[in-house]
Amino acid sequence: MTTPDQHRQMANAIRFLSADAVEAAGSGHPGLPMGAADIATVLFTRFLTFDPRDPDWADRDRFVLSAGHGSMLLYSLLYLLGYDDIDIDQIKNFRQLGAKTAGHPEFGHAAGIETTTGPLGQGLGNAVGMAIAERAMNARYGDGIVDHYTYVLVGDGCLMEGISQEALTLAGHLKLNKLIVLWDDNGITIDGEVALADSTDQAARFAASGWNTVRCDGHDPEAIAEAIEAARASERPTLVACKTTIGYGAPTKAGTAKVHGSALGSKELAATREALGWDHEPFEVPAAIRDQWRIAGLRSSTRRKEWQKRFAEIDAEIRGDFERRMRGDLPSGFVQAMQRYKRALNEERPTVATRKASEMVLEIINGVVTETIGGSADLTGSNNTRTSQTAAIVPGDYSGRFVHYGIREHAMAAAMNGLALHGGVIPYSGTFLVFSDYCRGAMRLSALMGQRVIYVMTHDSIGLGEDGPTHQPVEHLASLRAMPVMQVFRPADAVETVECWQLALESRHAPSVLALSRQDLPALRLDKHDENRSARGAYEISPASGEAEVTIYATGSEVQIAMEARTRLERDGVHTRVVSVPCFELFEQQSPEYQAAILDHGTVNVAIEAGIRQAWDRFIGRDGIFIGMTGFGASGRAADLYEHFGITADAVVAAVEARRGSERPEEDDDGER
Repeated sequence: MTTPDQHRQMANAIRFLSADAVEAAGSGHPGLPMGAADIATVLFTRFLTFDPRDPDWADRDRFVLSAGHGSMLLYSLLYLLGYDDIDIDQIKNFRQLGAKTAGHPEFGHAAGIETTTGPLGQGLGNAVGMAIAERAMNARYGDGIVDHYTYVLVGDGCLMEGISQEALTLAGHLKLNKLIVLWDDNGITIDGEVALADSTDQAARFAASGWNTVRCDGHDPEAIAEAIEAARASERPTLVACKTTIGYGAPTKAGTAKVHGSALGSKELAATREALGWDHEPFEVPAAIRDQWRIAGLRSSTRRKEWQKRFAEIDAEIRGDFERRMRGDLPSGFVQAMQRYKRALNEERPTVATRKASEMVLEIINGVVTETIGGSADLTGSNNTRTSQTAAIVPGDYSGRFVHYGIREHAMAAAMNGLALHGGVIPYSGTFLVFSDYCRGAMRLSALMGQRVIYVMTHDSIGLGEDGPTHQPVEHLASLRAMPVMQVFRPADAVETVECWQLALESRHAPSVLALSRQDLPALRLDKHDENRSARGAYEISPASGEAEVTIYATGSEVQIAMEARTRLERDGVHTRVVSVPCFELFEQQSPEYQAAILDHGTVNVAIEAGIRQAWDRFIGRDGIFIGMTGFGASGRAADLYEHFGITADAVVAAVEARRGSERPEEDDDGER
């Protein structure tokens, strides 16, 4: 237990490291670290269970700085606590190119950064996912192995963002009592006082959603400690509203928007030093204060050693399973299970929608890969994401493997990031592809962090039919393909669906979208080889009968149109091959030689997709023929819509014949060329 004076000095170390770093960088947000320093000091010195010498210890508490603009709060803590990745030079180089101390915390830059934050509210959603993962792992392995808290520091902006409502209501419903939200209640945003734009009683909002709520003075260490103690004893998740002063200690800027997102300035910073009695040079932390922090960093080492002893004594098979899951390795036998199922499908040759094929393969996957946690945004029967192994996770019983996310796409995607970041589980969940718009902020962070998160997105084209243009995604495939790292899979039949699921699960450092059809599709992959041909990203599914004159590229439900067009062109003596393109991103990873073989620009090139043209020029060139959408869809039967918008084999054949005709040399009047 620290004395009041020790606490004050330790909190001031955070304040001045943060303020000095922002001053040196010439940009940043000193207000939050200065205002929340007391909260962080109490949390990290008295409550948080962690060990800088083993920062990835599985049963550590998770701390999420949802208000990521206050990143210097976290960097200061990591330096003071003795994490190797953040030394004083990293603090001095805040926001500089190549530094681990980026403008907002970025996962993977340094140990102790549990998630990338910055887009407000996303961290809160991540924390809900982490808390779900903790309870699910606890249900599997017991208190002796998994029993930790998730703490998240939020600001007023996090709570104003709409994602917060989705995240907090989900957590309240599930009674995630090991989730504790610390609200830096300073009443200031960039524009000024929160009252300019909002008058919500946040505590009442949380209470109405099933949360325990506690208020405290965010600058009184004993009051903060009492509030956290109460939160830890609650049977519900808890909001601790910590009333603070932004930029605490700054004589003229504290409590104002001036200290939110700008450096204090040399005069104000000097005056703050005088006001808080900090008689030390920039970036200087006296040895006695630093030692107190380092001792705090060692506080949990005994708990970690006790945990390691308990872990070593459990059944070897259970221990091995836990370690495998935390490493992110798939279980042995997974690949063989996928190959066996592909062979079975080659025998059965089912005509099914790829959303149904996805459900079929998930039945196999969930029987082998026991760490999957599925879900759906109130579209379970449409997305087909629940199987016989996935009982629902419900309040008080977290042994299931399926989350009913409700109509909360924003929070669902953010929570899946938290599930993946926690480790030990592989999250997937479903909605309609058009609603990837609602998930997009979290999807971008999945890609930025390189997390294995699987987005099952059905109803992937105008083929969904009567729901009309509001539900028909025409630009979404192109939009998602533009996102770095994200893998966008659009399988053509049941076999490709198996292959794409396998690839998504094997992609440990990339998220995936599975864009799946509502309408039934015929079996097109009739080969019986174990090779995962979709792993190439694009491959020749049907060769030309002679030297190819036409190449047709297609994805998903449009591959059958390409195959029909090929049959007709071949019948007319036009040698035509079809290339299925289940994943643009994987194709770009292939060797130049393989890409050159697929991109045969010596032929008439056609692409077919019930979406917009963007990105297809990579395959067909600027002069290639594109059969697809140029605007929004319409309401009607799927077959009628394809006919209406000219996405048919007839249209392909006509376009090819017109192009071939225009390329033939004309004869002169004497019949000579």
